[in-house]
Amino acid sequence: MADQQVPVLIVGGSLVGLSTAVFLGHHGVPSLVLERHAGTAIHPRAAMVTQRTMENYRAVGLEPEVERIAETEFVQNGAIMAVESLGGKELEWFFRFVNEGVEEISPSKRIFVTQIGLEPPLARTATELGAEVHHGTEARIEAQDDDGVTVVVSSRGDGSERRVRARYVVAADGAHSPVREQLGVRQLGRGSFSDCITIYFRADVSGLIGDRNLSVVYVLSPRLQGFFRFSIDLQSGFLAVFSTVDEQGERSRRVGEDMSPDTCVAYVHDALGDPGIPVEIESVQRWAATADYAERLREGNVFLAGDSAHVMPPTGGFGGNCGIQDGYDLAWKLAYVLDGRAGEALLDTYDAERQPVGALTTEQAYTRYVLRVDQSLGQDDLMPVVHEVPIELGYRYRSSAIVADDDEATWEDTKEPSGRPGFRAPHAWIEIRGQKQSTLDLFGRDFAVVAGPQGEAWRAAAERAAASLGVTVAVHRIGAEIADPSGGLAALYGVGDEGASLVRPDGFVAWRASAAEADPEQALVDALGPALGRATATV
Repeated sequence: MADQQVPVLIVGGSLVGLSTAVFLGHHGVPSLVLERHAGTAIHPRAAMVTQRTMENYRAVGLEPEVERIAETEFVQNGAIMAVESLGGKELEWFFRFVNEGVEEISPSKRIFVTQIGLEPPLARTATELGAEVHHGTEARIEAQDDDGVTVVVSSRGDGSERRVRARYVVAADGAHSPVREQLGVRQLGRGSFSDCITIYFRADVSGLIGDRNLSVVYVLSPRLQGFFRFSIDLQSGFLAVFSTVDEQGERSRRVGEDMSPDTCVAYVHDALGDPGIPVEIESVQRWAATADYAERLREGNVFLAGDSAHVMPPTGGFGGNCGIQDGYDLAWKLAYVLDGRAGEALLDTYDAERQPVGALTTEQAYTRYVLRVDQSLGQDDLMPVVHEVPIELGYRYRSSAIVADDDEATWEDTKEPSGRPGFRAPHAWIEIRGQKQSTLDLFGRDFAVVAGPQGEAWRAAAERAAASLGVTVAVHRIGAEIADPSGGLAALYGVGDEGASLVRPDGFVAWRASAAEADPEQALVDALGPALGRATATV
C-alpha cells in the first residue's frame, strides 16, 4: 500500500524539476517534487536564459520577477567574446550584445541569472500552485504498471522510507540520472571529452574589464582554455577550465585531477592576465564536459527531462533552457491526459517531439565547443553550425499531434517565421481592447484558433468542434478581437483573409488552413483529434 498518491511525481528539484512543477501547477495539476540536496542551489551557476524559456515563464506570470532578479545579479545584455586573457588581447566577439538583432522576434529578451537567484521563486511559485517540494530525499522506482508507478522515497537524513504511488513520473534527476539508469535507457552522442573544473573566486576585476559590458568571456590563452563570468559588482566570479597546455605544448583534458588552491589561483591569474591581483578561492567544482542524449524519453509512465534526457557542454548556454522546454511541452500534455481531455497517445508525442530537439541542441553545443574551445577534438564529423536563433526558437516538432506537410525542414529562421504546423506560433505586437500584447499572450492554457479577417465562419466551427471533443478552444479573429497595427498578421500566420491556424496550449501550431474550408467544423475536428491523441470523428 502506498503512503501517498499523487498525479505526477518529479524526481529532481533543481531548475528543470521546479520549472516543470510550475508549468503543471499552471494547468491545475499538483505534483510532488523530490530533491536529493538539502535545498535550492548553493553555487552561483550563471546561465543565459533564452527568449523561448522567458516566453515559458511569461506564460505562467513569472517573467517580471525573473527579470528583476537578473538585474540584481548581472549587468544585462552584455557581450559574449573570446580573449587570450581578460587584460590581454581580444580574439573574437560572438555577440556584442546578446539581444542584438533578436528584439523583434519575441516579447521576451535573453537574460543572465544564477540558479541561486532563480530556483527560490520557482520553488515558491510551484508550492503556491499546489506542488509539494521535499528536499533531502531520494527516489527509486519499485514497480510500474499500466495505471502508474510505485516509488520508494527515502530520507537522506534519517534513512526512513515511504512509498508513493504516482500516475506519472518525470525524471529530472540530472546527467547521471539514477532513474534513467534504472530504466535501462541508452545514451547516444559524444560521451565525456574533458574532466573540467569550475573555480569560484573573489577578486577585483573592475580595472581589467574597464567600460566593457561582458556577459561571457572565453579564455583561450597559451596555458588554458575556459570561460569567465563575473558578478555585477566585478568583485567575484567563476572560471570554468576545460583544458590546459603545459610548457612542452601538450594539451591535458584532465584538469580535475589537480584542484589544489595554489593551482586554482594560478589558473585564475593566467586567465586574468595579471598575477598581481589578489585572488581568494571560495570553492571548486569538478565536472565532465559531455555531449549525450537519451535514445528515448518515455518508458511506460516515466518521462525523462533536462539533463537526464540530454547533457551538453555549456557552449551556447542551451542546456538548462532545453530542459525547461522539455517540461513546458510535457506539462500541458500530462494535464490534458490526466483530466480526460486527451487520449493516452498524446503522451507518446513527448518523445517524438522533444527527443530530436534534444539531440539537435546537444550536437550544436558540441560543435560550438570544438570550434570555440578545443579544435583538436576533430572537426570531420561535426554537425554544421546552426545559428542560435533557430536553436532557441525555430526548432520544429513532428509527431502524430501535428498535421504538417511532408517537407523535411527541422528548423527555420525565426527572424522570417513561416507559421507552418510544427513551428512556434510567430510573435507580433497586437492590441486587444486597446491594450498592447504579444500574439504569444493568446496561448498558454487552451487551444486557440487565429482566424483571418474574413474568417468569421471559424468561430461557430470552433465552438462546435470543441464541444464535440470536450475541450475549450479560444477564437481570435484578426481585425475583430485582435487589432493588427502592422497589417501583416494574417500573412505572418499564413492564414490569408479566410483561413485559420490552430495553436496548441504550448504555443506551437498544430494545423493551418491558408484559405476557407468547405466544412470548417470537420476540418477543426480532424485537426483537434490528433492534437489530443484521439481518433478523429465525423461531425
